[in-house]
Amino acid sequence: MKYIRDNKRLQYVGQRIKKLRQSQNITQNQLAFEAGISTNQLGRIERGELNTGVSTLFAIADALNMEINELFIFEDL
Repeated sequence: MKYIRDNKRLQYVGQRIKKLRQSQNITQNQLAFEAGISTNQLGRIERGELNTGVSTLFAIADALNMEINELFIFEDL
């Protein structure tokens, strides 16, 4: 099976997470702590450098008090 990495979509998800975090006036440190991940990992996700797992995306969504599908709304980017 071929590994497919869609950098553009990874960047969209990262930008969306960053925008949602900033709209709630949450720092990277705060969100990372609430999601149970490192600040470094969150930074890499927000920059679209890390193809993270679904469990991590659920944890981020929970920490932002939203449903996971809201991380995939890109029309405002």
